Amino acid sequence: MKPILKIFAALLALILAAGIGVSAAIAALYVHYAPTLPEAEAVRDVRLQTPLQVRTADGLLMGEFAEERRIPLPIEDIPERVRQAFIAAEDERFYDHPGVDIVGLARAAINEISTRGERSQGGSTITMQLARNVFLTRDRTYERKLREIFLAIRMEQEMTKDEILELYLNKIYLGQRAYGIEAAARVYYGRSIDELELDEIAVLAALPKAPSTTNPVASAQRAEIRRNYVLRRMLDTGAISDSEYEEAVARPVSSERHVAATEVDAHWVAEAARQIVFNLWGEDAYRRGLQVHTSIDSRYQEAANQALREGLLEYDERHGYRGPEGRLGDEVMADAEARERALKAQGVHGRLLFPAVVMEREGDGTLQVDGGQIGELTIEPRDQEWARTPEFERGDVIRVRPYTDGRWRLAQKPEVTGAVIAQSPADGAIVALAGGFDFFENRYDRSTQAQRQPGSAFKPLVYALALQDGYRPDGVLVDAPMVFDDPALGAEWRPQNYSRQFQGEMSMRDALAQSRNLASIRLLNSLGPQRVHEQLPRFGLDPDKHPSNLSMVLGTGAVTPLQLNNAYGVFASGGKLHSPWIITRIETDDGEVLYTAPTERACPEPCENPAGQDLYLNASGGPLQYTDPAQVLDPGAAWQMSNMLGHVITAGTGRQAQQLGRSDLAGKTGTTNSYRDAWFSGFNADIVATAWVGFDDNRELGRRESGGRTALPLWIRFMDSVLTDTPERPVERPDDLQRVAILPDGRRAPSEETPGANIQWLIPQQVPERGQAPAGPRGENGQGPAESVF
Repeated sequence: MKPILKIFAALLALILAAGIGVSAAIAALYVHYAPTLPEAEAVRDVRLQTPLQVRTADGLLMGEFAEERRIPLPIEDIPERVRQAFIAAEDERFYDHPGVDIVGLARAAINEISTRGERSQGGSTITMQLARNVFLTRDRTYERKLREIFLAIRMEQEMTKDEILELYLNKIYLGQRAYGIEAAARVYYGRSIDELELDEIAVLAALPKAPSTTNPVASAQRAEIRRNYVLRRMLDTGAISDSEYEEAVARPVSSERHVAATEVDAHWVAEAARQIVFNLWGEDAYRRGLQVHTSIDSRYQEAANQALREGLLEYDERHGYRGPEGRLGDEVMADAEARERALKAQGVHGRLLFPAVVMEREGDGTLQVDGGQIGELTIEPRDQEWARTPEFERGDVIRVRPYTDGRWRLAQKPEVTGAVIAQSPADGAIVALAGGFDFFENRYDRSTQAQRQPGSAFKPLVYALALQDGYRPDGVLVDAPMVFDDPALGAEWRPQNYSRQFQGEMSMRDALAQSRNLASIRLLNSLGPQRVHEQLPRFGLDPDKHPSNLSMVLGTGAVTPLQLNNAYGVFASGGKLHSPWIITRIETDDGEVLYTAPTERACPEPCENPAGQDLYLNASGGPLQYTDPAQVLDPGAAWQMSNMLGHVITAGTGRQAQQLGRSDLAGKTGTTNSYRDAWFSGFNADIVATAWVGFDDNRELGRRESGGRTALPLWIRFMDSVLTDTPERPVERPDDLQRVAILPDGRRAPSEETPGANIQWLIPQQVPERGQAPAGPRGENGQGPAESVF
């Protein structure tokens, strides 16, 4: 044999021996690591983390919560150009290799040698990246790399290429908390992946290498460099033409972070639901794609938002203009794009108040303004006269809001705040909740958290307990001056009526309608303050929040708007106390029902054995969970109260509500000392709603800002919207009431035909024996009790 052949044979033998050795070593390593690797089936079944979503009763999105933003797509819904872009950028031979690209690994090894051990190129295929992202750590060690290679090979053996690519494109992290291509498309461009242009697709495909630093929000310059690399790779692989490449690289990189678009503005409700679900499942609630369905009616919710915002703006305009929010300098004013950026930074307040800058003030006071994203506008003198024509100058930053007939009106952020809350009397479900003017300005929920004095809106609770005790709606009260010694204050207490006038003798019905303080104090005195105080839980109220003295009837305790509204629901529901609640059903993203509230609202069919019946939503003691109602007031007394509160609207402090043109409404105003709180709570058989207005710091609203002037218009605006085109639904009279003829002096008439007799519907304890004087607030046999110290 020639020497050259001997040398060749020796080299060949050496190579074969080395190959066998390497193969044996790889096989040994595989045997060693195989038991610790997950099965490919486990990869196929990996649960993609999807956000918690909160929805209205009619299925509209109110809120989305997630540690990661992810919107999985099946492979057939992923545009081919998107697949081409990621393959060109990350793994050109994806459809040809068995999970490991030998050429890529060799290149990475050569690079490591040339850089003296500095591992800067990993040579990872798409399959290897998926293996690492799903099951392995990101530690840059040789052992982790071997495990990554072996798992990639196993995945390729048991999964199709399209299955691998689908999982990869849905799981890959692309910056700004976005995982997967669909979530990234919406975060960076506010559009779906199938709506993106070529250059935008290339930006996303450029992100896997360094998602935190090369995304277009963090650095448009770095994103452009990396995007152009991806476009070049797509051109080299034949995925795009020369003209497409030239057009795409010529476009500027521009992006801003988009948040998940909600379909209904109900952020306070969504946050309340999030807290409940988080208390049950912790951080896992944000990963498992839970769908939380609530009792919120989207139409009612939008009506509550609008009523509250319009009402607060009306109040704000009554109290004058506080001046521009700021001023833009000459340099900014000279640049239209700079003006738009400056205005954009101010933000839209309450989805209604837009920032604008004064460009010119004409001689008649007309303002020419630049509204940035809403364009150039004209504010006529009539739309700013409420501000008493301030001397605006060029560069002043103001607020404007859309008004009637396409006009725009001068506005300002209201300092006053409020709440509107509405429930169904049938089951206590919250159907609308607005906790302030703008959730993103201040997330404090006044409807469920603000503890405020209810003023005269508290009186119906005392009157209802009097009816339950046998007092009749036509029972006589005395509205006259009173003086009490108050040991606690070391002084005399001289309560007054709002009008500072006195009516003398009057019926309970009229005393409530006209909100007479002195007559109401006498009623509570007759019942006994301590006894009434102990019965406040009948209405869902905490006695510790209320005084046990005569001032209690004037509403000197503390309630939240939701608590007061829920208490009024007792009158509208036939004397039943419901627990306010919002969650009807909780499901997983694949339709498994985890919880269903045991009520017809959540179950069209009877909930004989509802899913999750042992799951208590208030696991940490939180509110807003459905519970069975309790009968806390005689149905007849509840009906009588609804009639008395109807009299408030027909002949009392709620007369303004007559503009709704309905006879089925009942309610009560409330105003506290120094006009710090304004209330109106009212209902019919289908809905009970409360409006409250006040300042968070408890300062005064201003003279004459009573419940009738400040809160009632909000309530009217809300009810007008939700009750339009609905039939009248007064509270139904229960069957257990007795039809009784009563004489003017309060005694029972011998018959209904007795001259002067008045027909009344009474509960048994209110019916007097024939010839007997009724018990009442003036005492047995019509004699008034001694006026006790409170």
